[in-house]
Amino acid sequence: MKPKQVFPFLNWLSNYKANNFKVDSIAGLTVAILLIPQSMAYALLAGMPPIYGLYAGLVPLFVYALFGSSYHLSIGPVAIISLLIFSGVSPIASTGSPEYIVIVLTVSFLVGLLQILLSFLKMGFLVNFLSTPVIVGFTSAAAIIISINQFKYILGFNIPRFDYTYEILFYAFQNIDQSNVVSISISLATFCIIYFLYRINKKIPAALISIFVGVCCSKIFNLQAYGIKIVGEIPRGLPKFQLPVINFELLETLIPLVLSITIIGIVQSLSIAKLIESNQQTYTVKPNQELFALGISKMVGSFFHALPSFGSFGRSIVNFESGAVTPMSSIVTSVTIGLCLLFLTPLFYHIPLAMLAGIILFAIRNLFAFKEATYLWGAQKSDFIMMLATFFVTLILGIEQGVLTGVVLSILTVLYRSSSPHIAILGNIPNTEVYRNISRFGQLDTAPEIIIIRFDDQLYFANASYFRDFVFELVNERKEKIDLFVLDASSIHRIDSTGLQVLKEVDIFLGNQNIQLYLSGVIGPVRDRLYKFGVMRKSGEKNYFLRIHDAVQHYKQLQKDKNSNVWTSTAVQNNIAKK
Repeated sequence: MKPKQVFPFLNWLSNYKANNFKVDSIAGLTVAILLIPQSMAYALLAGMPPIYGLYAGLVPLFVYALFGSSYHLSIGPVAIISLLIFSGVSPIASTGSPEYIVIVLTVSFLVGLLQILLSFLKMGFLVNFLSTPVIVGFTSAAAIIISINQFKYILGFNIPRFDYTYEILFYAFQNIDQSNVVSISISLATFCIIYFLYRINKKIPAALISIFVGVCCSKIFNLQAYGIKIVGEIPRGLPKFQLPVINFELLETLIPLVLSITIIGIVQSLSIAKLIESNQQTYTVKPNQELFALGISKMVGSFFHALPSFGSFGRSIVNFESGAVTPMSSIVTSVTIGLCLLFLTPLFYHIPLAMLAGIILFAIRNLFAFKEATYLWGAQKSDFIMMLATFFVTLILGIEQGVLTGVVLSILTVLYRSSSPHIAILGNIPNTEVYRNISRFGQLDTAPEIIIIRFDDQLYFANASYFRDFVFELVNERKEKIDLFVLDASSIHRIDSTGLQVLKEVDIFLGNQNIQLYLSGVIGPVRDRLYKFGVMRKSGEKNYFLRIHDAVQHYKQLQKDKNSNVWTSTAVQNNIAKK
């Protein structure tokens, strides 16, 4: 393996130009300004002290810049992953406690280890395990759950930990009279300030400006006197290296959480990277390399007290639109966070927690995918139902159950649709050599003694019986005498042992009724398997054609020759009789 494949940063660093540093620095600083308030807010969402959010923007971001294949993906704490952490770890330990922190860092290490393993096994295709309807349903429910989990900061009174989201909602409404008007005002004001500044210009550091205003108000008006909780003291300095303490007794309990974070994180990060890749021609995103980069950044990050870091859509888009040319922009962001930890943490002391809740509400405003749900309703009802199922399971039973439901539904949908694929009965367009579906095209020529079908999927264990039953039923229902059965195999891109066996059974079934089986358009890899399995030798190479038209013409020529031979034989016999 070449060094540049192991260390992707060699690809861009070897050709790095001095004038690129200016635009990379601007983009990196812009992302850092956005990351600082978000990282603290998302740490709070995960049940961790805010400083651990800043740690997540330090080492992991630097490591990813060295190993990632995307030049613009910006990693760090993200809302959904933070919510997953809270929902999975809070039943085990009290939020913010030393035990809780150790468990979260252990989870980060295990997720990173699993992603590296998946990278070595070339398992980048796992990104396809969650379909679009499932992602839409999950993220929409997650947006509601995240919002409800911020009620204790927005409303300004303590809400006990509950197992289900609806219990938090009921408790909040039952005790709404305890709400702190000042706390609600701060959250709403933060949301509105960020929203209006964002509408004016997306590049304005709206969250940072709102925090600056909030800190000033907190100090000037002594908001703590009004019952407003603040961030408090944040340790100054860089995180110290420390190996995560793995509690092997908790491993079994943490496995569902680790799997959930891994799957959701992979889907989210790779989707963002692929989206940005489609808007430029500089580099190509490599899924397995991304798995390794995300994994190693989390493993190393866990040694430096970092929350699990994944791709952020908002920060990645800002990085791209700010003109970043290479991952140097992420290195600049990481260095900026490091300087902030060294010199600026005292400034965060007076930040109201209600303000961080307002930042979270703004950040997740687009997670509730109403437009996508409307589109699914019009495009495919079954996809809409799958979206609703994921949405309600996630909302009612929890995040991990929602992820599991989404994965199961995605797999079942693939198996169901593949178990009964589309099969078209074909006819000839008059005066052409083209054959099309008789149910879609009118006035097609069909011969009563010939059946032509096209199978539009791979032929394997899940649909082999469906294919066999379709052929048997089609032949048995045909009242006319059938002489030829043509299978257009151009859409069969793969065939397994079950498919080969069923194809043999179909050949025997047709042979018992004196029906010839022709195959057309068989691609090379499938043809090789047919030959190796014996289907090619049994049917004979003369029964395989490049096109349907070639197969039909070959049959007609044989019939013509046969009739000619019969006529000649009859004429000879008549002459002998006359003599």
